[in-house]
Amino acid sequence: MPVPHSEEAYLAEPDHAIADAALDTIFRGARTLRQWQDKPASPALLMAIYDLMRWGPTESNITPARFHFIVSKGAKTRLEPLLDEGNRKQTMAAPATAIIGYDLDFARTLPKLAPRAATRLSEILAADPNKARFMAMRSAGLQGGYFIVAARALGLDCGPMSGFDRGGVDREFFAGTAIKSYFLCNLGYGDPAGLRPRSDRLGFDEACKIL
Repeated sequence: MPVPHSEEAYLAEPDHAIADAALDTIFRGARTLRQWQDKPASPALLMAIYDLMRWGPTESNITPARFHFIVSKGAKTRLEPLLDEGNRKQTMAAPATAIIGYDLDFARTLPKLAPRAATRLSEILAADPNKARFMAMRSAGLQGGYFIVAARALGLDCGPMSGFDRGGVDREFFAGTAIKSYFLCNLGYGDPAGLRPRSDRLGFDEACKIL
């Protein structure tokens, strides 16, 4: 029988990195929110999310994720018709919505981010656009996960979702760039009245092996 997390011995070890309450905030107690309090997420807080999550590792430090924060009424008006019907109400009510994208032209930043590998990696990517796309999507996916963890750690609730017109979002918000939309994440202070019953997760023996 699994031991409740509050009784797990490792949590009492002096080198345990994060307080157990923080783990609840980031993982165990965190939920996907669909209803929101009428309370803004300040620009300083949105900046703090990025400043924290940008340190997460990516392949060769390419950091291809790009973030557009939809906050103003005008930006919401542009986004609304590009959302699936089931996502419109919750997104329009959210204080902020992050469009998480990936930059296919991430190689241009390699001299800053990966100077030792910049020349050789740029040559490889120029010769293999499919590899560049795969690398961009894989590392942007990692960064999207870091983004959610950082937002929760800083006190915000998250509502990550797909369910939107990716081509339309790319044309509306990323025109003239090599950035492609990946997923959306509503941000703010959630209203727990909108929570659904929590679905189960796979146990260790169902998803993992120690070899």
